[in-house]
Amino acid sequence: MTMPTLAPLKNTKKALSDSILGHIVHDLGSNPGQTHLLAKAHSLGMAINDRLVEKILETQKRFDSANCKRVYYLSIEYLIGRCLSNNLINLGLYETCKDVFEQFGESLEEAVELEHDPALGNGGLGRLAACYLDSLATMGLPAVGYGIHYEYGLFRQTIENGYQRERPDFWMAEAMPLQLHRPYLHYPVRIYGRIKDGVDAKGEYAPRWVDWETFRGVAYDIPIAGYGGRTVNILRLFAARASSEFNMDIFNSGDYLDAVKRKVESETVSKVLYPREDVTYGRELRLIQEYFLVSCALQDIIHNHLRLNPGLENFDAKAAIHLNDTHPSLAVPELLRLLIDEHRMSWDEAWAIAERTFAFTNHTLMPEALEIWPVSLMERLLPRHLQIIYEINSRFLGAVAARYPGDKGKLARMSLIEEGPEKKLRMASLAVAGSHSVNGVSKLHSGLIATRLFPDYFALWPDKFNNKTNGVTPRRWLLAANPELAGLISEAIGPKWITDLDELRGLAKFAGDASFRQKFMKAKSDRKAALSNFIRSHLGQECPPDAIFDMQAKRIHEYKRQLLNCLHIIWQYLRLTEDNVAPVHPKAYIFAGKAAPGYFEAKQIIKLINNLGRVINADPKARGHLSVFFLPDYRVTLAERMIPAADVSEQISTAGTEASGTGNMKFSLNGALTVGAWDGANIEICEEVGEENIYIFGLRTEDIATLEKTGYAPGSLYNGHPEIKRVLDALREDRFCPDEPGLFHWMADKLLSSADRYYHLADFIPYAQTQERIENDYTGQTGWAKKAILNVAGMGRFSSDRAVSEYCRDIWNIGPVA
Repeated sequence: MTMPTLAPLKNTKKALSDSILGHIVHDLGSNPGQTHLLAKAHSLGMAINDRLVEKILETQKRFDSANCKRVYYLSIEYLIGRCLSNNLINLGLYETCKDVFEQFGESLEEAVELEHDPALGNGGLGRLAACYLDSLATMGLPAVGYGIHYEYGLFRQTIENGYQRERPDFWMAEAMPLQLHRPYLHYPVRIYGRIKDGVDAKGEYAPRWVDWETFRGVAYDIPIAGYGGRTVNILRLFAARASSEFNMDIFNSGDYLDAVKRKVESETVSKVLYPREDVTYGRELRLIQEYFLVSCALQDIIHNHLRLNPGLENFDAKAAIHLNDTHPSLAVPELLRLLIDEHRMSWDEAWAIAERTFAFTNHTLMPEALEIWPVSLMERLLPRHLQIIYEINSRFLGAVAARYPGDKGKLARMSLIEEGPEKKLRMASLAVAGSHSVNGVSKLHSGLIATRLFPDYFALWPDKFNNKTNGVTPRRWLLAANPELAGLISEAIGPKWITDLDELRGLAKFAGDASFRQKFMKAKSDRKAALSNFIRSHLGQECPPDAIFDMQAKRIHEYKRQLLNCLHIIWQYLRLTEDNVAPVHPKAYIFAGKAAPGYFEAKQIIKLINNLGRVINADPKARGHLSVFFLPDYRVTLAERMIPAADVSEQISTAGTEASGTGNMKFSLNGALTVGAWDGANIEICEEVGEENIYIFGLRTEDIATLEKTGYAPGSLYNGHPEIKRVLDALREDRFCPDEPGLFHWMADKLLSSADRYYHLADFIPYAQTQERIENDYTGQTGWAKKAILNVAGMGRFSSDRAVSEYCRDIWNIGPVA
């Protein structure tokens, strides 16, 4: 019997209207004439989801027919932002749905504002992953993203008396119905237990992992629609569930509370992103999370492979698995375990497949982010994986010893195990050893990986290391976030830039066109006015829209140097109030970003920013000259409001600490001028837009290397520069914390000691001088507009489409499927 087929849904105004009304009636049980806007928005989400599901099935049928190689992208976080409006744009249905909502007497713009950002990520790592998924789908490439379906995400940030407070982010309660629950798609995940020695039928050692505890990973799929709508891939997220609702043996014995407790403990694994590691339970939970991700993903990948292939011998020819930073490094021993223990492969065969399958992107040079786990924790949690890692290490060090006989120092440095009172596993080293490709994310960063982070590995495998500079999707960060500027660009050079960002080069000639400059600055002015209104409605404060909007929006961390920005603001305030020297042009400093819950210094920096705002914004002398704002709960949707409104983009991390950055690209793409250190992708942006159209200042990596050798003496800077002395004295005199004396003394003390690893005072004077130059340049609006237009025109290289194309060509060996 042939199964009947379903006619595809149409995308006409009537068809969409009928779909929405049908969902209002049949899914919500409501009368269409009596529903509020949220119900209509949810029904729109379901109507779009219906169409996305059809596209997913068409896409998978196309890929299955070709039995093509696919890329599987493993990331602990994804910052995907609102889905509804993005899907409407990529499917080409925004205007049609706008008309439908007008028929309903509603505003589509107001409807899409009701969607809550999925709380699945934190910072640039997760947003980069989301940009790459957008590009993979837009370019028609076979890909699946894998992650964790966090119930609460990182946290919702609120500000109370200037302090960050972390609240649960109940994002699913307000989420649009744009994810597909796959209750019948689930995999067992085993932890704890012990190893039982044994031999196989051939008499070879075949250990068994026994006495483990198990729980399940249940799949949720979020559709990822490519621009134009032909390809819709999926982001598959796994939620942790108990292996059964609760243990009936325990329940029947009368211990009801313990039965429920064990179920809750199993499901804690996917509750929050990045549990605190400064407590033992938090460290264990984080390691379980990382294993949960890779175990579910690899079981699913193997399941998908065996649907289309008779065995796993050609696994690496059909699967490219990408490790987005060190968090998924356990994928290496997990794949070996699955191939050897579950599918009875030999070690040599399994290792060859694994090494050809995995590729690894390193995203940081910061030691604390490289992930080093106690061997004792791994032994208790994943005993079989520790055994496999020891075997990898033994064979690897044997090869190193053969290459470098007698060099015990090299063996110690390259070992996957860090020896000491407490043995530790080097997860980044595991990823390097188990991958056929290791890349950094900017030219500078990739060079530092080879010379500073992994020099011994680079000497052994120089061909394994390469650079893939990050990129951002222009669909999200220009077309959707800044429709006024996007429309102006399309009017000038046509719409091809949406899928070929190199087309922006055509804008360069318009920098000399007075009419275009006027329209360009009008688009910027409109976005500034909108953000000013947002600040008024959300903070109850006035942000003058004619001021220079100077923004630093990113994760709060000492190396990103929000504190340097604060020191300069203090200096400007002191000059204004004590010396009667106002900024050349009014300035509004706008900050946003979250600090890790256990990171004292970062949370204190947030407090300082808010206290600066409280003091400065209330001072009549500063009114009309200087203002400071902190926008809480930074997320994709807030970034989409802020970035198009920025005049100045603060990218001031200490040279050699920022791997790449993508915020710098988004701001420049929207016509903001960068003030930045010679670090990360700032260098490549400078090369593309011209050094006259970017503001570079301060120490470079070679200068810092010299200081590290010769010694850093911030005290001499304090004594030699009155500006620095006055700023630090203001911190010590409690100028910005009169109600909490001594609150910021530690900052001044640390800045004056060698404990300041980020050289704030060394860069203060050049930073202040650069800021003064920016103010002077801004007063000449013609010149500023030219610089801003040339920044947009130079952003072609920083498309995620270009980055993904390079990954496909050089690492994954995949292409689009017709």
